[in-house]
Amino acid sequence: MRNILFFLLAFLSTFKALALQNDTSAYQTQRLKINALLAERSARFGQYDESLTARTGIFGLQTKKDIRNSNEILRQVVLNDNNIFRELKILMEYKDLEVKTVKNDANQTNDRIQNYKTAIKTLQDQNEGLRKEAIALNVDKNLLKLTVALFVLTIAALIWFFTKKMNRLTKRNEEAVF
Repeated sequence: MRNILFFLLAFLSTFKALALQNDTSAYQTQRLKINALLAERSARFGQYDESLTARTGIFGLQTKKDIRNSNEILRQVVLNDNNIFRELKILMEYKDLEVKTVKNDANQTNDRIQNYKTAIKTLQDQNEGLRKEAIALNVDKNLLKLTVALFVLTIAALIWFFTKKMNRLTKRNEEAVF
């Protein structure tokens, strides 16, 4: 029974650790996704800076194509920013979930500790009561032993007394008969 309980406890601990690891790996995956989006944004913003300096027109002026290209890159940067915000929101939800999980675990642990303290206090009270009861039983047992010993001594003394009296009476009767 003890081995089964130990096995069950070990299994539940492993299961909880795996669940926590999955949450942590999902959080890490989300962070990697955001980091990749940030790297992509930096690269596109660099392209945008280059496109602003690009001048393919006559006399080194910007053409409509250059401006459209810059605007398209800027639009992609904005779309990428929107994706970053969306992914950050998901990351914050993971973080909030982790905080809630930690608080829940802490509350459960505190509840278990309080239950253990209550159980220990109850057992200590029961132990003290049993100790007092054992002392009272010992006193009663000793008193009973003393009473029995006194009773036996009284009976022995009475037997001795009556035997002596009988012996005297028997000697007197024998002397009287002779």
